[in-house]
Amino acid sequence: MQVEKYLNEIAEREGTVHLTLIDPASQSPEKAAAMAFAAKEGGTDAIMIGGSTGAGGVLLDQTILKIKEVTDLPIILFPGSAAGVSAHADAIFFMSLLNSRDVNYITSNQAMGAPLVYKSGIEAISMAYIIIEPGGTVGWVGDAKLIPKNKPEIAVAYSLAGKYLGMHYTYLETGSGADGPATPEMIAAVKHALGNNMLIVGGGIRDAETARKCAQAGADMIVTGTVVEETSDVTGKIRELVSAIKK
Repeated sequence: MQVEKYLNEIAEREGTVHLTLIDPASQSPEKAAAMAFAAKEGGTDAIMIGGSTGAGGVLLDQTILKIKEVTDLPIILFPGSAAGVSAHADAIFFMSLLNSRDVNYITSNQAMGAPLVYKSGIEAISMAYIIIEPGGTVGWVGDAKLIPKNKPEIAVAYSLAGKYLGMHYTYLETGSGADGPATPEMIAAVKHALGNNMLIVGGGIRDAETARKCAQAGADMIVTGTVVEETSDVTGKIRELVSAIKK
């Protein structure tokens, strides 16, 4: 499976891709598998696996293997560091946190993780990762110089830098548990600058109306994570979000 091609074709055919993010450190591998299965039943297009802290090693491998027992959806790594690489995944968002003050999150972790990705043979999907305020845990851990929500031109500048560096995807992230995603104005401005490059939006997307606004503004892909952990009806919640963003 070519995961990048799979995602791009869904975006072209259905308008917007839905990605479910599962943090291995937040629950047991068995619980993660149940969440992934429920998300698939709700219509999600792929499963992202990762987190800011404690999301690597044996726990990561076990979580992926358990999820593979219950679904054939693509599993995409969303690593917080080189420790977030697993040979059991189908692909990895190979990303650079462009607005970090710490070189480790711009290039050093990438250099340490690259040989592992190469040896495992998993597909690497290049991504410019950009943290918007409030930033949450990932903003703190990644020492990001947070982009204000009312400054879309700064987000555009970083997004263009990622595009010109050859990154295929750009991810605007407000952080896990944020009160909302990037503004529609910021999403629209960034998408206009990116053109055919894929734009992912995540953080604070908990309901259909918020998801719909992101998609209408230009998001090619929507990520939901915290809401999956909080709801008692994962299938229903994912179905609500997916229905809002598809053509």
